[in-house]
Amino acid sequence: MRGTSEVQGFYKLSMAERIEVVKKLTELTDDEAKALSDTGGLPADVADRMIENVVGGITIPLGIAVNFRINGKDYLIPMALEEPSVVAAASNAAKMARVGGGFTVTNTGPVMIGQIQVVGAKDPQRAKSRLLEKKAEILKKANEQDPMLVSLGGGAKELNVKVIASIEGEMVIPELIVNTGDAMGANAVNTMAEAVAPMVEELTGGRVLLRIISNLADRRLVRASAVFAKEAIGGKDAVDGIVSAYAFADADPYRCATHNKGIMNGVDAVAIACGQDIRALEAGAHSYASRSGKYKPLTAWERNSDGDLVGRLEMPMAVGLVGGAAKTHPAARAAIKVLGVKTATELAEVMAAVGLAQNFAALRALAMEGIQSGHMKLHSRNVAVAAGATGELVDIVAKEMIAERKIRFDRAKELVESHSKRSTEAR
Repeated sequence: MRGTSEVQGFYKLSMAERIEVVKKLTELTDDEAKALSDTGGLPADVADRMIENVVGGITIPLGIAVNFRINGKDYLIPMALEEPSVVAAASNAAKMARVGGGFTVTNTGPVMIGQIQVVGAKDPQRAKSRLLEKKAEILKKANEQDPMLVSLGGGAKELNVKVIASIEGEMVIPELIVNTGDAMGANAVNTMAEAVAPMVEELTGGRVLLRIISNLADRRLVRASAVFAKEAIGGKDAVDGIVSAYAFADADPYRCATHNKGIMNGVDAVAIACGQDIRALEAGAHSYASRSGKYKPLTAWERNSDGDLVGRLEMPMAVGLVGGAAKTHPAARAAIKVLGVKTATELAEVMAAVGLAQNFAALRALAMEGIQSGHMKLHSRNVAVAAGATGELVDIVAKEMIAERKIRFDRAKELVESHSKRSTEAR
Protein backbone atom coordinates (compact mmCIF):
# COMPACT_ATOMS: atom_id res chain seq x y z
CA MET A 1 0.00 0.00 0.00
CA ARG A 2 1.18 3.50 -0.83
CA GLY A 3 0.40 6.15 1.76
CA THR A 4 -1.95 5.87 4.74
CA SER A 5 -5.30 4.16 5.23
CA GLU A 6 -6.48 7.21 7.16
CA VAL A 7 -8.64 8.78 4.46
CA GLN A 8 -10.60 11.81 5.56
CA GLY A 9 -14.17 12.08 4.30
CA PHE A 10 -14.03 8.82 2.34
CA TYR A 11 -17.71 8.18 3.01
CA LYS A 12 -18.62 11.55 1.47
CA LEU A 13 -17.10 10.65 -1.90
CA SER A 14 -19.00 9.18 -4.83
CA MET A 15 -18.41 5.52 -5.73
CA ALA A 16 -16.24 6.57 -8.66
CA GLU A 17 -14.16 8.86 -6.45
CA ARG A 18 -13.73 6.16 -3.82
CA ILE A 19 -12.44 3.61 -6.32
CA GLU A 20 -9.96 6.17 -7.62
CA VAL A 21 -8.64 6.71 -4.09
CA VAL A 22 -8.30 2.95 -3.59
CA LYS A 23 -6.66 2.59 -7.00
CA LYS A 24 -3.99 5.16 -6.17
CA LEU A 25 -3.29 3.78 -2.70
CA THR A 26 -3.06 0.14 -3.73
CA GLU A 27 -1.68 0.38 -7.27
CA LEU A 28 -4.65 -1.37 -8.85
CA THR A 29 -4.50 -1.59 -12.61
CA ASP A 30 -7.29 -0.10 -14.69
CA ASP A 31 -8.70 -3.59 -15.35
CA GLU A 32 -8.60 -4.50 -11.65
CA ALA A 33 -10.32 -1.26 -10.67
CA LYS A 34 -12.96 -1.87 -13.32
CA ALA A 35 -13.55 -5.39 -12.00
CA LEU A 36 -14.08 -4.07 -8.48
CA SER A 37 -16.34 -1.22 -9.49
CA ASP A 38 -18.72 -3.43 -11.46
CA THR A 39 -21.82 -3.96 -9.30
CA GLY A 40 -22.84 -7.03 -11.25
CA GLY A 41 -26.40 -6.07 -12.09
CA LEU A 42 -27.10 -4.43 -8.74
CA PRO A 43 -27.98 -0.77 -9.40
CA ALA A 44 -25.14 1.42 -8.17
CA ASP A 45 -27.44 3.70 -6.16
CA VAL A 46 -28.95 0.66 -4.40
CA ALA A 47 -25.51 -0.75 -3.62
CA ASP A 48 -24.39 2.62 -2.26
CA ARG A 49 -27.25 2.55 0.25
CA MET A 50 -26.99 -1.08 1.32
CA ILE A 51 -23.61 -0.73 3.05
CA GLU A 52 -21.03 1.99 3.68
CA ASN A 53 -18.04 3.18 1.64
CA VAL A 54 -19.18 1.27 -1.44
CA VAL A 55 -16.74 1.01 -4.36
CA GLY A 56 -18.52 -1.65 -6.39
CA GLY A 57 -19.72 -5.22 -6.05
CA ILE A 58 -18.69 -8.82 -6.36
CA THR A 59 -20.72 -11.37 -8.28
CA ILE A 60 -20.78 -15.09 -7.56
CA PRO A 61 -22.50 -17.66 -9.75
CA LEU A 62 -26.21 -18.32 -9.27
CA GLY A 63 -27.36 -21.83 -10.12
CA ILE A 64 -30.69 -23.64 -9.92
CA ALA A 65 -31.00 -26.95 -8.10
CA VAL A 66 -33.71 -29.15 -9.60
CA ASN A 67 -35.70 -32.26 -8.60
CA PHE A 68 -36.76 -30.98 -5.17
CA ARG A 69 -40.10 -32.07 -3.77
CA ILE A 70 -40.79 -30.68 -0.30
CA ASN A 71 -43.99 -31.29 1.66
CA GLY A 72 -45.62 -32.51 -1.54
CA LYS A 73 -44.69 -29.43 -3.57
CA ASP A 74 -42.07 -29.08 -6.30
CA TYR A 75 -39.46 -26.31 -6.17
CA LEU A 76 -36.68 -24.87 -8.30
CA ILE A 77 -34.01 -23.84 -5.79
CA PRO A 78 -31.76 -20.79 -6.47
CA MET A 79 -28.29 -21.34 -5.00
CA ALA A 80 -25.51 -18.74 -5.05
CA LEU A 81 -21.96 -19.82 -4.23
CA GLU A 82 -18.50 -20.17 -5.71
CA GLU A 83 -17.86 -23.85 -4.96
CA PRO A 84 -18.28 -26.40 -7.77
CA SER A 85 -20.30 -29.62 -7.28
CA VAL A 86 -22.69 -28.25 -4.64
CA VAL A 87 -25.62 -27.47 -6.96
CA ALA A 88 -25.12 -30.73 -8.85
CA ALA A 89 -24.94 -32.70 -5.60
CA ALA A 90 -28.12 -31.11 -4.22
CA SER A 91 -30.00 -31.82 -7.45
CA ASN A 92 -28.84 -35.45 -7.48
CA ALA A 93 -29.74 -35.94 -3.82
CA ALA A 94 -33.21 -34.47 -4.41
CA LYS A 95 -33.71 -36.86 -7.34
CA MET A 96 -32.89 -39.83 -5.08
CA ALA A 97 -35.15 -38.51 -2.32
CA ARG A 98 -38.12 -38.29 -4.73
CA VAL A 99 -38.19 -42.10 -4.89
CA GLY A 100 -39.25 -42.07 -1.22
CA GLY A 101 -41.63 -39.11 -1.59
CA GLY A 102 -39.17 -36.25 -1.23
CA PHE A 103 -38.57 -34.18 1.89
CA THR A 104 -40.93 -33.58 4.80
CA VAL A 105 -40.31 -30.44 6.86
CA THR A 106 -42.00 -29.01 9.93
CA ASN A 107 -41.27 -25.87 11.94
CA THR A 108 -41.85 -24.34 15.36
CA GLY A 109 -42.82 -20.89 14.04
CA PRO A 110 -40.95 -17.59 13.57
CA VAL A 111 -40.06 -16.89 17.20
CA MET A 112 -36.95 -14.95 18.21
CA ILE A 113 -35.44 -13.92 21.55
CA GLY A 114 -34.45 -10.39 22.53
CA GLN A 115 -32.07 -10.19 25.49
CA ILE A 116 -31.60 -7.30 27.93
CA GLN A 117 -28.51 -7.33 30.13
CA VAL A 118 -28.91 -5.87 33.63
CA VAL A 119 -25.83 -5.41 35.83
CA GLY A 120 -25.46 -4.04 39.33
CA ALA A 121 -28.82 -5.20 40.70
CA LYS A 122 -28.39 -5.47 44.48
CA ASP A 123 -30.81 -8.36 44.80
CA PRO A 124 -30.91 -10.25 41.48
CA GLN A 125 -33.57 -12.73 42.54
CA ARG A 126 -35.84 -9.96 43.80
CA ALA A 127 -35.21 -8.10 40.54
CA LYS A 128 -36.27 -11.21 38.61
CA SER A 129 -39.49 -11.45 40.59
CA ARG A 130 -40.35 -7.78 40.04
CA LEU A 131 -39.86 -8.11 36.29
CA LEU A 132 -42.14 -11.13 36.15
CA GLU A 133 -44.75 -9.32 38.23
CA LYS A 134 -44.78 -6.54 35.64
CA LYS A 135 -44.68 -8.87 32.63
CA ALA A 136 -47.92 -7.60 31.11
CA GLU A 137 -46.77 -3.98 31.22
CA ILE A 138 -43.37 -4.83 29.74
CA LEU A 139 -44.94 -6.79 26.89
CA LYS A 140 -47.41 -3.95 26.26
CA LYS A 141 -44.55 -1.46 25.99
CA ALA A 142 -42.68 -3.77 23.62
CA ASN A 143 -45.67 -4.27 21.35
CA GLU A 144 -46.33 -0.54 21.12
CA GLN A 145 -43.14 -0.33 19.06
CA ASP A 146 -44.52 -2.36 16.14
CA PRO A 147 -48.31 -2.18 15.85
CA MET A 148 -48.19 -3.52 12.28
CA LEU A 149 -46.43 -6.70 13.40
CA VAL A 150 -48.96 -7.10 16.22
CA SER A 151 -51.88 -6.59 13.81
CA LEU A 152 -50.54 -9.48 11.72
CA GLY A 153 -50.50 -11.81 14.72
CA GLY A 154 -46.90 -11.27 15.72
CA GLY A 155 -45.25 -9.30 18.50
CA ALA A 156 -43.86 -9.92 21.97
CA LYS A 157 -45.67 -12.95 23.37
CA GLU A 158 -43.77 -13.84 26.53
CA LEU A 159 -41.17 -12.61 29.00
CA ASN A 160 -38.59 -14.94 30.52
CA VAL A 161 -36.10 -13.80 33.14
CA LYS A 162 -32.93 -15.58 34.24
CA VAL A 163 -30.12 -14.79 36.64
CA ILE A 164 -26.71 -15.86 35.38
CA ALA A 165 -23.30 -16.01 37.03
CA SER A 166 -20.47 -14.36 35.14
CA ILE A 167 -16.88 -13.29 35.70
CA GLU A 168 -18.33 -9.81 36.35
CA GLY A 169 -20.78 -11.06 38.94
CA GLU A 170 -24.46 -11.97 38.71
CA MET A 171 -26.52 -10.51 35.86
CA VAL A 172 -30.27 -10.36 35.43
CA ILE A 173 -31.32 -11.19 31.86
CA PRO A 174 -34.94 -10.53 30.88
CA GLU A 175 -35.77 -12.07 27.49
CA LEU A 176 -38.55 -10.97 25.16
CA ILE A 177 -40.04 -13.86 23.21
CA VAL A 178 -41.19 -12.34 19.93
CA ASN A 179 -43.15 -13.76 17.01
CA THR A 180 -41.52 -11.93 14.10
CA GLY A 181 -43.88 -13.10 11.35
CA ASP A 182 -42.34 -12.93 7.88
CA ALA A 183 -39.35 -10.86 9.04
CA MET A 184 -36.04 -12.25 10.21
CA GLY A 185 -36.80 -9.99 13.14
CA ALA A 186 -33.56 -8.32 14.21
CA ASN A 187 -34.80 -4.76 13.80
CA ALA A 188 -38.17 -5.40 15.45
CA VAL A 189 -36.70 -7.32 18.38
CA ASN A 190 -33.87 -4.86 18.99
CA THR A 191 -36.30 -1.93 18.92
CA MET A 192 -38.54 -3.64 21.46
CA ALA A 193 -35.61 -4.45 23.75
CA GLU A 194 -34.40 -0.86 23.66
CA ALA A 195 -37.90 0.49 24.33
CA VAL A 196 -38.43 -1.53 27.53
CA ALA A 197 -34.91 -0.92 28.87
CA PRO A 198 -35.84 2.15 31.03
CA MET A 199 -38.70 0.20 32.62
CA VAL A 200 -36.36 -2.73 33.27
CA GLU A 201 -33.81 -0.44 34.95
CA GLU A 202 -36.48 1.07 37.20
CA LEU A 203 -37.84 -2.32 38.25
CA THR A 204 -34.46 -3.94 38.92
CA GLY A 205 -32.50 -1.04 40.36
CA GLY A 206 -29.65 -2.11 38.10
CA ARG A 207 -28.13 -0.72 34.94
CA VAL A 208 -29.06 -1.93 31.47
CA LEU A 209 -26.19 -2.50 29.04
CA LEU A 210 -26.86 -4.75 26.03
CA ARG A 211 -30.29 -4.85 24.36
CA ILE A 212 -29.98 -7.23 21.43
CA ILE A 213 -31.47 -10.18 19.59
CA SER A 214 -30.00 -13.64 20.16
CA ASN A 215 -28.91 -15.57 17.08
CA LEU A 216 -29.31 -18.84 18.95
CA ALA A 217 -32.85 -19.09 17.61
CA ASP A 218 -33.78 -22.29 19.41
CA ARG A 219 -37.47 -21.35 19.36
CA ARG A 220 -37.37 -21.04 15.57
CA LEU A 221 -36.47 -24.57 14.57
CA VAL A 222 -37.00 -26.48 11.35
CA ARG A 223 -37.05 -30.26 11.19
CA ALA A 224 -36.53 -31.98 7.85
CA SER A 225 -36.60 -35.68 7.08
CA ALA A 226 -36.36 -37.97 4.07
CA VAL A 227 -36.23 -41.68 3.31
CA PHE A 228 -33.69 -42.75 0.71
CA ALA A 229 -34.49 -46.17 -0.74
CA LYS A 230 -31.38 -48.32 -0.63
CA GLU A 231 -31.83 -49.33 -4.28
CA ALA A 232 -31.85 -45.66 -5.31
CA ILE A 233 -28.60 -44.71 -3.59
CA GLY A 234 -26.30 -47.66 -4.28
CA GLY A 235 -27.55 -50.49 -2.08
CA LYS A 236 -26.76 -51.71 1.41
CA ASP A 237 -23.10 -50.66 1.23
CA ALA A 238 -24.12 -47.04 0.61
CA VAL A 239 -26.57 -47.09 3.52
CA ASP A 240 -24.00 -48.64 5.85
CA GLY A 241 -21.32 -46.20 4.75
CA ILE A 242 -23.49 -43.14 5.38
CA VAL A 243 -24.63 -44.37 8.79
CA SER A 244 -21.02 -45.08 9.72
CA ALA A 245 -19.94 -41.62 8.51
CA TYR A 246 -22.65 -40.05 10.69
CA ALA A 247 -21.45 -42.09 13.68
CA PHE A 248 -17.94 -40.69 13.13
CA ALA A 249 -19.27 -37.12 13.16
CA ASP A 250 -21.36 -37.81 16.25
CA ALA A 251 -18.30 -39.07 18.11
CA ASP A 252 -15.63 -36.61 16.98
CA PRO A 253 -15.89 -32.79 16.84
CA TYR A 254 -13.14 -32.51 14.22
CA ARG A 255 -15.14 -34.61 11.79
CA CYS A 256 -18.40 -33.00 12.97
CA ALA A 257 -17.20 -29.51 11.97
CA THR A 258 -16.86 -30.64 8.35
CA HIS A 259 -20.10 -32.64 8.55
CA ASN A 260 -22.04 -29.52 9.56
CA LYS A 261 -20.14 -27.39 7.05
CA GLY A 262 -21.58 -29.64 4.35
CA ILE A 263 -25.08 -28.85 5.59
CA MET A 264 -24.36 -25.14 5.50
CA ASN A 265 -23.04 -25.43 1.93
CA GLY A 266 -26.66 -25.88 0.94
CA VAL A 267 -28.31 -23.61 3.50
CA ASP A 268 -25.96 -20.68 2.87
CA ALA A 269 -26.20 -20.96 -0.91
CA VAL A 270 -29.98 -20.56 -0.82
CA ALA A 271 -29.64 -17.84 1.82
CA ILE A 272 -27.25 -15.79 -0.33
CA ALA A 273 -29.47 -16.16 -3.38
CA CYS A 274 -32.49 -14.98 -1.40
CA GLY A 275 -30.83 -12.08 0.43
CA GLN A 276 -30.65 -13.63 3.90
CA ASP A 277 -28.22 -13.00 6.77
CA ILE A 278 -25.82 -15.93 6.49
CA ARG A 279 -23.78 -14.77 9.47
CA ALA A 280 -26.85 -15.07 11.71
CA LEU A 281 -27.65 -18.48 10.23
CA GLU A 282 -24.11 -19.76 10.79
CA ALA A 283 -23.99 -18.44 14.36
CA GLY A 284 -27.34 -20.03 15.16
CA ALA A 285 -26.48 -23.35 13.56
CA HIS A 286 -23.13 -23.86 15.28
CA SER A 287 -24.26 -22.63 18.69
CA TYR A 288 -27.26 -24.98 18.45
CA ALA A 289 -24.92 -27.82 17.55
CA SER A 290 -23.01 -27.07 20.78
CA ARG A 291 -25.98 -26.67 23.13
CA SER A 292 -25.27 -29.95 24.98
CA GLY A 293 -21.74 -28.83 25.82
CA LYS A 294 -20.34 -30.96 23.01
CA TYR A 295 -20.31 -30.06 19.31
CA LYS A 296 -22.74 -32.42 17.59
CA PRO A 297 -24.14 -33.03 14.07
CA LEU A 298 -27.24 -31.12 12.98
CA THR A 299 -28.38 -34.24 11.15
CA ALA A 300 -28.88 -37.88 12.14
CA TRP A 301 -28.83 -40.93 9.85
CA GLU A 302 -30.15 -44.43 10.50
CA ARG A 303 -31.56 -47.53 8.82
CA ASN A 304 -35.28 -48.28 8.93
CA SER A 305 -36.81 -51.75 9.16
CA ASP A 306 -36.58 -52.16 5.38
CA GLY A 307 -32.89 -51.33 5.36
CA ASP A 308 -33.48 -47.96 3.70
CA LEU A 309 -31.67 -44.84 4.81
CA VAL A 310 -33.53 -42.29 6.94
CA GLY A 311 -32.11 -38.80 7.42
CA ARG A 312 -33.26 -36.09 9.80
CA LEU A 313 -32.14 -32.51 10.30
CA GLU A 314 -32.99 -30.12 13.14
CA MET A 315 -31.59 -26.60 13.31
CA PRO A 316 -32.51 -22.94 13.88
CA MET A 317 -33.51 -21.07 10.75
CA ALA A 318 -33.96 -17.31 11.19
CA VAL A 319 -34.93 -15.98 7.76
CA GLY A 320 -37.27 -13.32 6.44
CA LEU A 321 -39.05 -12.00 3.39
CA VAL A 322 -39.76 -8.56 4.87
CA GLY A 323 -36.97 -5.98 4.89
CA GLY A 324 -33.24 -6.37 4.33
CA ALA A 325 -31.62 -7.51 1.10
CA ALA A 326 -34.58 -9.80 0.39
CA LYS A 327 -36.50 -6.64 -0.47
CA THR A 328 -33.79 -4.23 -1.64
CA HIS A 329 -31.67 -6.46 -3.89
CA PRO A 330 -33.36 -7.02 -7.27
CA ALA A 331 -31.61 -10.35 -7.84
CA ALA A 332 -32.72 -11.61 -4.41
CA ARG A 333 -36.30 -10.59 -5.19
CA ALA A 334 -36.12 -12.47 -8.49
CA ALA A 335 -34.62 -15.55 -6.80
CA ILE A 336 -37.45 -15.58 -4.25
CA LYS A 337 -39.93 -15.39 -7.12
CA VAL A 338 -38.25 -18.38 -8.79
CA LEU A 339 -38.42 -20.27 -5.52
CA GLY A 340 -42.09 -19.38 -5.15
CA VAL A 341 -42.19 -19.18 -1.36
CA LYS A 342 -44.91 -17.02 0.18
CA THR A 343 -43.81 -16.87 3.82
CA ALA A 344 -40.59 -16.80 5.81
CA THR A 345 -41.56 -20.12 7.34
CA GLU A 346 -41.84 -21.73 3.90
CA LEU A 347 -38.42 -20.33 2.97
CA ALA A 348 -36.97 -21.83 6.16
CA GLU A 349 -38.49 -25.21 5.33
CA VAL A 350 -37.01 -25.18 1.84
CA MET A 351 -33.58 -24.27 3.19
CA ALA A 352 -33.75 -27.11 5.71
CA ALA A 353 -34.53 -29.60 2.96
CA VAL A 354 -31.58 -28.35 0.92
CA GLY A 355 -29.32 -28.64 3.98
CA LEU A 356 -30.37 -32.27 4.48
CA ALA A 357 -29.93 -33.02 0.78
CA GLN A 358 -26.46 -31.50 0.75
CA ASN A 359 -25.41 -33.47 3.81
CA PHE A 360 -26.65 -36.70 2.23
CA ALA A 361 -24.77 -35.97 -0.98
CA ALA A 362 -21.52 -35.27 0.86
CA LEU A 363 -21.76 -38.37 3.06
CA ARG A 364 -22.62 -40.60 0.10
CA ALA A 365 -19.67 -39.25 -1.89
CA LEU A 366 -17.33 -39.76 1.04
CA ALA A 367 -18.58 -43.24 1.78
CA MET A 368 -18.75 -44.48 -1.82
CA GLU A 369 -15.91 -42.91 -3.78
CA GLY A 370 -14.19 -40.19 -1.80
CA ILE A 371 -15.14 -36.54 -2.01
CA GLN A 372 -12.47 -35.59 -4.53
CA SER A 373 -13.60 -37.75 -7.42
CA GLY A 374 -16.72 -35.83 -8.40
CA HIS A 375 -15.72 -32.53 -6.85
CA MET A 376 -12.39 -32.28 -8.61
CA LYS A 377 -13.87 -33.15 -11.99
CA LEU A 378 -16.11 -30.11 -11.67
CA HIS A 379 -13.29 -28.08 -10.14
CA SER A 380 -10.98 -28.83 -13.06
CA ARG A 381 -12.52 -26.08 -15.18
CA ASN A 382 -11.77 -23.51 -12.49
CA VAL A 383 -8.16 -24.69 -12.37
CA ALA A 384 -7.90 -24.41 -16.15
CA VAL A 385 -9.24 -20.84 -16.12
CA ALA A 386 -6.86 -19.88 -13.30
CA ALA A 387 -3.99 -21.18 -15.42
CA GLY A 388 -4.95 -18.91 -18.29
CA ALA A 389 -7.20 -21.09 -20.46
CA THR A 390 -10.01 -19.34 -22.35
CA GLY A 391 -12.85 -20.42 -24.61
CA GLU A 392 -12.75 -24.03 -25.82
CA LEU A 393 -9.31 -24.50 -24.28
CA VAL A 394 -10.91 -24.53 -20.80
CA ASP A 395 -12.74 -27.80 -21.49
CA ILE A 396 -9.78 -29.30 -23.38
CA VAL A 397 -7.36 -28.71 -20.50
CA ALA A 398 -9.93 -29.84 -17.92
CA LYS A 399 -10.54 -33.13 -19.74
CA GLU A 400 -6.80 -33.82 -20.07
CA MET A 401 -6.21 -33.20 -16.35
CA ILE A 402 -9.12 -35.51 -15.44
CA ALA A 403 -7.75 -38.25 -17.72
CA GLU A 404 -4.33 -37.90 -16.10
CA ARG A 405 -5.80 -37.60 -12.58
CA LYS A 406 -3.62 -34.51 -12.17
CA ILE A 407 -6.02 -31.66 -11.44
CA ARG A 408 -3.42 -29.13 -10.33
CA PHE A 409 -2.55 -25.56 -11.26
CA ASP A 410 1.00 -26.41 -12.32
CA ARG A 411 -0.21 -29.15 -14.68
CA ALA A 412 -2.93 -26.89 -16.06
CA LYS A 413 -0.31 -24.22 -16.72
CA GLU A 414 1.83 -26.70 -18.62
CA LEU A 415 -1.13 -27.82 -20.73
CA VAL A 416 -2.21 -24.26 -21.51
CA GLU A 417 1.30 -23.32 -22.60
CA SER A 418 1.61 -26.50 -24.68
CA HIS A 419 -1.67 -25.93 -26.50
CA SER A 420 -0.89 -22.25 -27.02
CA LYS A 421 2.50 -23.13 -28.52
CA ARG A 422 0.92 -25.67 -30.87
CA SER A 423 -1.71 -23.16 -31.92
CA THR A 424 0.97 -20.58 -32.67
CA GLU A 425 3.04 -23.05 -34.68
CA ALA A 426 -0.04 -24.12 -36.67
CA ARG A 427 -0.56 -20.54 -37.79
